[in-house]
Amino acid sequence: CRRWWNGAAIGLALLGAPAIVSALGFKAGGVTAGSAAAKMMSAAAIATSGGVAAGSIVAVLPWLGAAGLPVVAQMGLTSILTLLGAAVGACL
Repeated sequence: CRRWWNGAAIGLALLGAPAIVSALGFKAGGVTAGSAAAKMMSAAAIATSGGVAAGSIVAVLPWLGAAGLPVVAQMGLTSILTLLGAAVGACL
Protein backbone atom coordinates (compact mmCIF):
# COMPACT_ATOMS: atom_id res chain seq x y z
CA CYS A 1 0.00 0.00 0.00
CA ARG A 2 2.20 2.80 -1.25
CA ARG A 3 1.03 6.35 -1.69
CA TRP A 4 3.42 7.30 -4.44
CA TRP A 5 1.10 10.08 -5.57
CA ASN A 6 2.11 12.17 -2.53
CA GLY A 7 5.63 12.50 -3.90
CA ALA A 8 4.35 12.89 -7.43
CA ALA A 9 2.14 15.78 -6.32
CA ILE A 10 5.10 17.44 -4.62
CA GLY A 11 7.15 16.91 -7.75
CA LEU A 12 4.47 18.43 -9.95
CA ALA A 13 4.20 21.38 -7.56
CA LEU A 14 7.93 21.82 -7.96
CA LEU A 15 7.49 22.06 -11.71
CA GLY A 16 4.90 24.78 -11.14
CA ALA A 17 7.09 26.72 -8.69
CA PRO A 18 8.40 29.18 -11.32
CA ALA A 19 4.82 29.90 -12.42
CA ILE A 20 3.78 30.53 -8.82
CA VAL A 21 6.76 32.79 -8.23
CA SER A 22 5.92 34.69 -11.40
CA ALA A 23 2.29 35.06 -10.28
CA LEU A 24 3.54 36.62 -7.03
CA GLY A 25 5.20 39.33 -9.13
CA PHE A 26 8.78 38.12 -9.54
CA LYS A 27 9.19 38.51 -13.32
CA ALA A 28 12.11 38.27 -15.74
CA GLY A 29 12.15 42.08 -15.98
CA GLY A 30 12.15 42.55 -12.20
CA VAL A 31 9.60 42.89 -9.45
CA THR A 32 6.13 44.02 -10.54
CA ALA A 33 5.00 47.22 -8.79
CA GLY A 34 2.12 46.74 -6.34
CA SER A 35 2.47 42.95 -6.30
CA ALA A 36 3.00 40.58 -3.39
CA ALA A 37 6.65 40.44 -4.48
CA ALA A 38 6.97 44.21 -4.11
CA LYS A 39 5.49 44.03 -0.61
CA MET A 40 7.90 41.22 0.32
CA MET A 41 10.87 43.22 -0.97
CA SER A 42 9.70 46.30 0.91
CA ALA A 43 9.26 44.39 4.16
CA ALA A 44 12.70 42.79 3.78
CA ALA A 45 14.32 46.16 3.09
CA ILE A 46 12.63 47.75 6.12
CA ALA A 47 13.64 44.84 8.35
CA THR A 48 17.30 45.16 7.36
CA SER A 49 17.43 48.97 7.37
CA GLY A 50 17.38 49.46 3.63
CA GLY A 51 18.76 46.36 1.94
CA VAL A 52 17.74 42.83 1.13
CA ALA A 53 20.04 40.22 2.66
CA ALA A 54 21.98 38.24 0.06
CA GLY A 55 20.84 34.63 -0.07
CA SER A 56 17.51 35.33 1.62
CA ILE A 57 14.33 33.95 0.09
CA VAL A 58 13.37 37.43 -1.09
CA ALA A 59 16.74 37.73 -2.85
CA VAL A 60 16.45 34.28 -4.48
CA LEU A 61 12.85 34.49 -5.71
CA PRO A 62 13.55 37.13 -8.40
CA TRP A 63 16.14 34.76 -9.88
CA LEU A 64 13.66 31.88 -9.86
CA GLY A 65 10.97 34.06 -11.41
CA ALA A 66 13.34 35.19 -14.14
CA ALA A 67 15.13 31.95 -14.90
CA GLY A 68 13.02 29.15 -13.48
CA LEU A 69 14.59 25.86 -12.49
CA PRO A 70 16.66 24.14 -15.16
CA VAL A 71 14.89 21.12 -16.67
CA VAL A 72 17.54 18.74 -15.34
CA ALA A 73 17.01 20.08 -11.80
CA GLN A 74 13.24 19.73 -12.18
CA MET A 75 13.54 16.12 -13.33
CA GLY A 76 15.99 15.18 -10.59
CA LEU A 77 14.03 16.82 -7.80
CA THR A 78 10.76 15.36 -9.07
CA SER A 79 12.26 11.86 -9.06
CA ILE A 80 13.70 12.27 -5.57
CA LEU A 81 10.50 13.74 -4.16
CA THR A 82 8.40 10.97 -5.74
CA LEU A 83 10.54 8.32 -4.07
CA LEU A 84 10.47 10.21 -0.77
CA GLY A 85 6.69 10.55 -0.94
CA ALA A 86 6.35 6.82 -1.63
CA ALA A 87 8.54 5.98 1.36
CA VAL A 88 6.74 8.36 3.71
CA GLY A 89 3.27 7.35 2.51
CA ALA A 90 3.90 3.61 2.71
CA CYS A 91 1.46 1.73 4.89
CA LEU A 92 3.03 0.10 7.95
